[in-house]
Amino acid sequence: MEREKRNDLSFSRKRSFTFGAYGGSHFLVYSVDRFTCGDETRPESGENSILDILDSPPSSRQPFFSASNNQRDTELFEIIEKLQGSRIDEQRCVFPLPLKSQLLTIGGDLPLILPPKLGGYWIDPPLERLADVSPTSSHHGLDPETYDIMERDGEAKIYHEFFRSRYHHSFTAVDPSLGPLVLSVCLEEEESKLRVILRMKECSLHGVFAVSLFPNIPSAVELAKMLCDRVTVSKFEVVSYLKAPELITTFDEHRVSPNFKFGILYQKNGQFTEEDILSNTEESEEFKELLSILGETVQLQGFTGFRGGLDVCHGQTGSEAVFTSFHGREIMFHVATKLPFTEGDPQQLQRKRHIGNDIVALVYQEGQTPFLSDVIKSHFLHCFLVVRRTQGPEETGKTAYQVSVTAREDVPPFGPVLPDPPIFTDCSLLREFILTKLINAEISCYKAERFSRLELRTRSLLLESLQAELSTRSQCMMGDPSLSALPSSEGARGAPEGTGGFIENFKRAIRVRSHSFETLGVPRKMGGSASQKPKTDKDGDGDKSPGHLSADSLGLAELKDQASPQEET
Repeated sequence: MEREKRNDLSFSRKRSFTFGAYGGSHFLVYSVDRFTCGDETRPESGENSILDILDSPPSSRQPFFSASNNQRDTELFEIIEKLQGSRIDEQRCVFPLPLKSQLLTIGGDLPLILPPKLGGYWIDPPLERLADVSPTSSHHGLDPETYDIMERDGEAKIYHEFFRSRYHHSFTAVDPSLGPLVLSVCLEEEESKLRVILRMKECSLHGVFAVSLFPNIPSAVELAKMLCDRVTVSKFEVVSYLKAPELITTFDEHRVSPNFKFGILYQKNGQFTEEDILSNTEESEEFKELLSILGETVQLQGFTGFRGGLDVCHGQTGSEAVFTSFHGREIMFHVATKLPFTEGDPQQLQRKRHIGNDIVALVYQEGQTPFLSDVIKSHFLHCFLVVRRTQGPEETGKTAYQVSVTAREDVPPFGPVLPDPPIFTDCSLLREFILTKLINAEISCYKAERFSRLELRTRSLLLESLQAELSTRSQCMMGDPSLSALPSSEGARGAPEGTGGFIENFKRAIRVRSHSFETLGVPRKMGGSASQKPKTDKDGDGDKSPGHLSADSLGLAELKDQASPQEET
């Protein structure tokens, strides 16, 4: 009990600072604790194994520094402030000691995933369901017909499918309580139906009404109140701008993207920490075999597909990557072992800047060391899919793969359902399951509180811009003399005439990446002035369509910047 109390006290840190030289082999961490245990200060060294650190008696641990006097402390903190001035050191964090207690054993084997000490994650399958993971036992759920890919916004394409090809009207208004509203109404005479879409800050509401229900066609206000009884406006303005359908389609489909990027981590036996996992440079034949199942290894130089933020011109993010196409979607994998390795940097920020900015990552385990759900420190990563190679049935001689999933507690469950037991012996079935699971995991993660809150803010800003643009352009179309000098494309470079306002605001919303750095006073590292910055595809996603809003562009720039440094190509 005494020792456990001392350990708990030593974990209560208020601030930590990192010293190190990129050319050296030693890396020293000095922690300033709010609570201490006597005069003891515990060191954290990347060279000590987890077992040595936790099993060694407290008396044998020598402090790095002894409390001397206030002057030495003052000098120490002055040095610290100088060392922390650069951008890359701003991204450093202090890792807690890995969990080592009574590791749960199921049937003599360690589970793929262990929950963090403080909770906050769910694991599938739960640990109590892992009593029998023999590949020879009966399988349930191994039906690829049930591997359905989730839609991030199931109603995003309704306007494009049912309105743009038919004669319809759109209306705008600003509600005192709901804010900007954009209403679209379409009469489907062949089916005697009235189709309506009401766009609000929180969501878009879609309804279909039989024309026979009304003696006369309802007004725009009546239709809006039929979809949402909180509407209080008494009048809508008609949209007469000829290019309104283009702007409305762009807004409706701003969350739809056929491209995904996922991280891939390689965990060797005995590796518990983020530093160990990110420092692997060699790939085993077994790991290469899994990568070949997931996709094709491609040369980044001159690559023309979806690149997921990787450099395809100058080789700054490595020479190779794993890429695949899957059911009309393009997927780029950020494989840790293929990203640049930096000597002398235990945290490997050149790798974490990509993997730490992914929402979902796959972990390939080699050995029996469990993966801790919170071992990778990132504000952005919300879900991990862990795969471990096991021995298949003797009569078949096939290799089997065991799969487990962990995600933060506010991420809703997602399919496809893991088979029982979670063992795969068919490589094609494993690929189908993993890729579907990864895509659905990312879509489900967007419903987590942190993402949904920031996504709502982005939608609100875009809707406000859309409503203002439609209203202003319509008044100009009607000949309002006060708007006759309205520029056709304010700030738009090469944009079609008349689409500058909303389209440019939209591009800014999905491409802004430095807001938090400017807010925090952290300078961005650029090779030239702002005017020299290329104007095409600087989000690094390889998608030049203004309708593409990826994980890089949800209005989440602040969150991503905290996770790891942004790529500057």
